Amino acid sequence: MSKSTRVKDKWRSKKWYAVVAPHYFGGVEIGAIPADEPEKLLGRVVEATLYDITQDFSHQYLKLYFQVVNIDGKRALTIFKGHEYSRDYLRSLIRRKTTKVDGTFNVTTKDGYKMRVAAAAFTLTRIKTSQERAIRAIMKKIIEEKASALTFEQFVQEAVLGKIASDIYNEAKKITPLRHVGIRKSKLLSKPEIETVSVVKAPESEITVDEVVSNESSSETEVQEGSEE
Repeated sequence: MSKSTRVKDKWRSKKWYAVVAPHYFGGVEIGAIPADEPEKLLGRVVEATLYDITQDFSHQYLKLYFQVVNIDGKRALTIFKGHEYSRDYLRSLIRRKTTKVDGTFNVTTKDGYKMRVAAAAFTLTRIKTSQERAIRAIMKKIIEEKASALTFEQFVQEAVLGKIASDIYNEAKKITPLRHVGIRKSKLLSKPEIETVSVVKAPESEITVDEVVSNESSSETEVQEGSEE
């Protein structure tokens, strides 16, 4: 006779941990993930939307990625890993007889974080190649200046919440009328070497969700479209 074996229920041994956004995104809970050992959560990347943080329905198109770096009790604490426009939203911005100007730049923030940032500008009409180059040069100048002047946390907030896009729009509109300017994608490439990952108690959040929302500038900059042919 074969001996009956008792199958261990792996799910019963797991505990749920609340995933918490960094304090510069309000320290709000953005999800929950299970694990039998908290150390196994380190390095996990969790996706959310800007809507999950601001509760503004118009922000559902912006996907945010956070990486677990610390465990505090039943909370998984994170760092911003990157963001991007949803595919549907990006497609909705494209129009016939217009031009999309893309620019991708590698930058280093004031405190040594390396990031890849992609900006996009959508015009009201088709433009010349020389105008595209001029707009791309403005993107590069503003993004690099912002990165060198701001810390990682400050730069990320301005990129996601629309301040950098607004600055690009205000300069680039002098070249040609624009319909939309945005930082469509970003990615954290590396952190300073002094940054360590460990299971420690994290400091209390310094700002609240309400403060994030109240300090928010528009994540996109638009003008009234002209009639399409």
